[in-house]
Amino acid sequence: MLLDRINAVNDIKKIDPEDYPALAEEIRQFLIGHISKTGGHLGSNLGTVELTMALHLSFQLPEDKIIWDVGHQSYTHKLLTGRKDQFDNLRKFGGMSGFPKRKESNCDSFDTGHSSTSISAGLGLVKARDIQGQKNSVISVIGDGSLTGGMAYEALTNAAKLETNFIIVLNDNNMSISENVGGISKYLNNIRTANAYLDIKEGVYNTLKDIPRGDRIVEGIRKAKSGFKQLVVPGMFFEDMGITYLGPVDGHNIPAMLRMFQEAKRVRNTVIVHVITQKGKGFEPAERHPARFHGAEPFDTETGIPLNPRTTANYTDIFSTVMCKLGARNEKVVAITAAMPDGTGLKRFRNMYPDRFFDVGIAEEHAVTFAAGLAVGGLKPVVAIYSSFLQRAYDQIIHDVCIQNLPVVFAVDRAGIVGSDGETHQGIFDLSYLSSIPNMHVMAPKNKWELSDMMKYALSLNAPVAIRYPRGEAYAGLKEFRAPIESFHAEAIYLEKDVCLLAVGSMVKTAEEVRRLIREAGYGCSLINARFVKPIDEKAVEYAKKHHGITAAMEENVASGGYGERVREYFDTLPGEGELLNFAIPDEYVEHGNVDLLKKEIGIDAESIAGAILARLKERE
Repeated sequence: MLLDRINAVNDIKKIDPEDYPALAEEIRQFLIGHISKTGGHLGSNLGTVELTMALHLSFQLPEDKIIWDVGHQSYTHKLLTGRKDQFDNLRKFGGMSGFPKRKESNCDSFDTGHSSTSISAGLGLVKARDIQGQKNSVISVIGDGSLTGGMAYEALTNAAKLETNFIIVLNDNNMSISENVGGISKYLNNIRTANAYLDIKEGVYNTLKDIPRGDRIVEGIRKAKSGFKQLVVPGMFFEDMGITYLGPVDGHNIPAMLRMFQEAKRVRNTVIVHVITQKGKGFEPAERHPARFHGAEPFDTETGIPLNPRTTANYTDIFSTVMCKLGARNEKVVAITAAMPDGTGLKRFRNMYPDRFFDVGIAEEHAVTFAAGLAVGGLKPVVAIYSSFLQRAYDQIIHDVCIQNLPVVFAVDRAGIVGSDGETHQGIFDLSYLSSIPNMHVMAPKNKWELSDMMKYALSLNAPVAIRYPRGEAYAGLKEFRAPIESFHAEAIYLEKDVCLLAVGSMVKTAEEVRRLIREAGYGCSLINARFVKPIDEKAVEYAKKHHGITAAMEENVASGGYGERVREYFDTLPGEGELLNFAIPDEYVEHGNVDLLKKEIGIDAESIAGAILARLKERE
């Protein structure tokens, strides 16, 4: 096999060009075979096989730097840099990450995971290169979806000022930018980027700039050309910014891309190479359903059907159902998401109430301020965004929502440890950053029924509310405990002696197991469902300290600024000899891996918590 000959970076350059199509097919079959077992991002990687090969053939790694926007499409890059043997442990604890990691390889130039960052990072690498007198190439690879994020345009504005080479590869997999492309644009593109043309253009412009009023002449020439070019040349948006546009080029045609990248190297400013790819290419189920194979669970390689299909509802499903019901009852309820209608469960709401659904693209900051405007206008906006992505809108939550005390509901999905996607996607900071904001109310449901009740309560409250819930199956236990949601009141589930567990959201299920282990050891154990993280129920804290020797605060969030710290702040002002233990995620990033394994590793699983509490009880005896 050709792939067996690639064991280190730049080995691809030893492959005969006639064998490139065969190598691309081998890579696709390798990816399908491995991701069908481990899960991972399939569609995006199948779509960038030839593009990645062309980049590795055109540039010299690790000297040249490739920055992958988001980074979920970097699997072929990892294959071509000697990491083939690590794919058996892709996204597993201690195994290879599904995203670029500098600590994993010196060919990974920048750690990514979130959208729209690659141009800013690339621009920084370009400036660092130039200041130090280096000559390497810097290439940022960004998808058309990531261009919906405002940060990309902020970076483009600065990149347009460059007078040195910086290559941006626009990986367009739905042709959203190139609908008006035809033969004449290809012809003009070939003329505009031919070697002779570049030399003449640069020579003329430089000569004119050196004579009196030369800048005006140059500007006149540019204006004279612009009218015709606007009509026939694609990419004029970039050209008008001062960025050279090359393309479009077939992203599955390696020779064509090799020629284009050679031309791009010669441009002495920022240059965009527009590449057209097909997401999911080479695997029919992924071609037909690219969204389904964006992040795939293990699947059958013949049919694409998941090997372990879900049979029970997850929290996103519950949220989806509740939103549709709330939309039917109140026509002022509107929904906003940032390019995640499927992931957040709002697709059904969109289908039912298209005029009240807004997908703003990968623009979390805009989503929040837009929601604030909707609220001022008299509507009831619900903003559904993953926990790790909502971080990007922190300023807007403070400045545009909470200072005005506006009734915006934040449905914070994927809160807590999410597992295989690693540090950039773990939702472990939201309790801290949301609880720090005046006027914000923060809640977390213990099970699927409580999520429904909290959504209804949040929409009735004329103030900002965040409800955070985890990824995965919605807990169906404790159904018999469904006390009405009352402002800032916790819910007592079991009241005994010795130990009191104050558990937040998903940790209530864990607390049930902790309680069982403590009672088996001969001690009593109360369990209180916190419900509200901000403000905390002070009466519940008072009760816990007064009637128990040990109180344990449990949360799936970093300890710093979390629920436990808020409880501690009040707990220590109370009289009595009770002791508070805080079980939370340490002040560190949590890497990729199985969720249960990660919880055990950081000490917030039931056995670890019960063991620590029992050890302290014995010390106190």
